[in-house]
Amino acid sequence: MINLLTRTVMMGTPLLYGATAEVIAERTGMMVTAIEGIFLVGAWAGFVGAYLSGSLSVGFLFAIIAGVILAALYGWICVYLKQHQVVTGTAINILAAGLCSFLYRVIFGVPITPLTVSPLPSIPIPLLSKIPVIGEIFFDQNILTYIIYFLAPLAYFVLYKTSIGLTIRSAGENPEAVDVAGINVYTVRFLTVLLAGAMGGVAGAFYSLGYLGMFATNIIGGRGWIAFAICFLGNWNPKGAVAGTLAFGFAEAVAIYMQSIGGVAFLPNELFIAVPYILTIVLTIFRKSFNVPAKLGLPYIKENY
Repeated sequence: MINLLTRTVMMGTPLLYGATAEVIAERTGMMVTAIEGIFLVGAWAGFVGAYLSGSLSVGFLFAIIAGVILAALYGWICVYLKQHQVVTGTAINILAAGLCSFLYRVIFGVPITPLTVSPLPSIPIPLLSKIPVIGEIFFDQNILTYIIYFLAPLAYFVLYKTSIGLTIRSAGENPEAVDVAGINVYTVRFLTVLLAGAMGGVAGAFYSLGYLGMFATNIIGGRGWIAFAICFLGNWNPKGAVAGTLAFGFAEAVAIYMQSIGGVAFLPNELFIAVPYILTIVLTIFRKSFNVPAKLGLPYIKENY
């Protein structure tokens, strides 16, 4: 059980990066539906950078840059050209899937055996990691896990306790008021999309560099969409995002564990693989109320106000 809970925290890490970034962006009205593609280019660029340079740090830098570039494309089309956010995100996700597969073959050809790098090691925190049960679960993780569990409370503090957070939330609730106050709504929205790109790139690189140590075109497997759903299910709040990622992390940890032991005789392995996605559907159906930002998904057009 301790190993299962330790894996829960680990598998929830990339989802929390994506969900926290999505919360911040959607609070400004930007529904970053390109998140799946951002995760994928982060995984691809992170692996390519790490493999070619021999440095995981370079890999994560590449992942951030790739995520920001894809997010900038999405932000430019949706914020400044005012195009449909869902349609644009879907198109970019398809573009990312094809582009990553193509460029991987261009750079590495078709390897007979999978190319690999050494994934991020765990870093036990002195003293804290020795605490029975809790220490092993929370304080014997890799650096990305420690960082996101610092960033998530920080995101909550910024959103709800600072003037910057008020501006972010107002851009999604009452953008004309933000404009009247002399703040550029387009800039606020575009910057939060770029932040989502950077964090999404790190989240994607977690799978290739922090967990598997390799890249495959199906490495993300819809987890970007799970992070997107956690934002909704967490009611656009970083606290809800943390709770949601732990729930989904547990579901994925159970699925991996059941596959590793060969599953249950009368249940196919595919059922356990589908557990996180089934959980997404079930929780969405039974969610009673949503505190949706008033202008979520809607472009800001000054002439309409």
